[in-house]
Amino acid sequence: MNKTSIYSYRTLLWLWDFLSLNFVLLLLSVILKRVDVTEGSDYFLYFLAMNLCWLISALLTGLYSSNDWMDIGFFMKETFRSFFLSILLVLVFVVVAKMDYSRLFIFLSFLGFAFGLLINRIILYFVIESLKKNDRYRSNAIILGYNDISKRLIEYSRNNNVLVNIVGCFDDHVQQIEKPSIRINGPLKDSVAYAIEKDVTEIYSTISPESNPYIYELARTAEQYFIHFKFIPDYRIFVNRNIFVDFLADIPVISLRREPLENQGNKIKKRAFDLFFSSLVILLLLSWLVPIISLLIKLTSKGPIFFVQERSGRNNEPFQCLKFRTLRVNDEANSKQVTKDDDRITPLGKFMRKTNIDELPQFFNVFMGDMSVVGPRPHMLKHTTDFTNIYKQYMVRHFIKPGVTGWAQVNGFRGVISENKYLVKRIEHDIWYLENWSISLDMKIIFMTVYNTVKGDKNAF
Repeated sequence: MNKTSIYSYRTLLWLWDFLSLNFVLLLLSVILKRVDVTEGSDYFLYFLAMNLCWLISALLTGLYSSNDWMDIGFFMKETFRSFFLSILLVLVFVVVAKMDYSRLFIFLSFLGFAFGLLINRIILYFVIESLKKNDRYRSNAIILGYNDISKRLIEYSRNNNVLVNIVGCFDDHVQQIEKPSIRINGPLKDSVAYAIEKDVTEIYSTISPESNPYIYELARTAEQYFIHFKFIPDYRIFVNRNIFVDFLADIPVISLRREPLENQGNKIKKRAFDLFFSSLVILLLLSWLVPIISLLIKLTSKGPIFFVQERSGRNNEPFQCLKFRTLRVNDEANSKQVTKDDDRITPLGKFMRKTNIDELPQFFNVFMGDMSVVGPRPHMLKHTTDFTNIYKQYMVRHFIKPGVTGWAQVNGFRGVISENKYLVKRIEHDIWYLENWSISLDMKIIFMTVYNTVKGDKNAF
């Protein structure tokens, strides 16, 4: 299937989803006769908001732009994320607009659209299954060289890729290969003739032209017969891990990790989300909570209301991190971690730490741009120095802004680090977040944080 066909299917998918959404809304307006959908009415605005929220959600999650949309499991997961995010956006609109919408209409519109999306995905599943069985949409391909890379390519084609069918392999060392996972059809010199005979449209070479210049001759010959010739380099020669390739003009650039937040558009999305979310928390929660907590702190212990400490930020730049003070004033606050049953914790501080209330002033840090709502938790400067000496990849977590909450925290790796293995796990989770960031992942972490707070976290003390 060529790129034009893929774009056509993507267009049909989003168009079909929008048609389903508006069909549900119009059907409900007919059934519920009290709903007025004429232009300029309150419900007409709801129609527009529902469409706009779905569009924004699909763009933020990359629902229709991902190359993995033919993986129905992946696509269902992304659809759920988009749907859930769109509901949240619509509910925010309903609250902000302060219009007297029918709760039944809102509930049925969500339920109807969910049902429409489910039907669409079931149809998509059968379409994909039919494509798998239709040779018209499958490209026959052969592989040059039998090695670890070609084995992985063969396995992927068999288990996942519905667009490429590996029909053979060619290698000059046929006699040395034991129990190949695919038939070795012969030496390299026979590959193009075989491709012409078997209607092969693509040749994948896992052999480097630098190690075998004859590959260039095969490539030129193949293109004369309109056979696409592609090279698959083995970058594991240089690094024993996954790598990512970008392009500056036509120059390939290899990275050791994928970092979505290197993209300027993603940076803008995350900052916009941080500003929106922190503004809501400051206006709706901290505006009345700060005076109450301040009074309680002053009544129960001597010292300042806020605990301000220099912590490591993005690119290891220090910043002033805000917290409600939970400890008695002491000389070890900037060097000693708080432990369970620490005698420095005040009675009010114990409650605030258990419920994470002490962290809420950090939303001012988020609003000012020093932190993000979600990211690796910031450590005090001394611990940054100590942990760098323990774990070499520790500083990678500082490629992005620290967060009020994070992937490591919601997975149980928070609080005091008593053993090096807990530090390693925390950093691994922080790096995973760095490499897999998305708005939907941030939303998931926020909800997991709220859930853990309500449920209670044994590591919160």
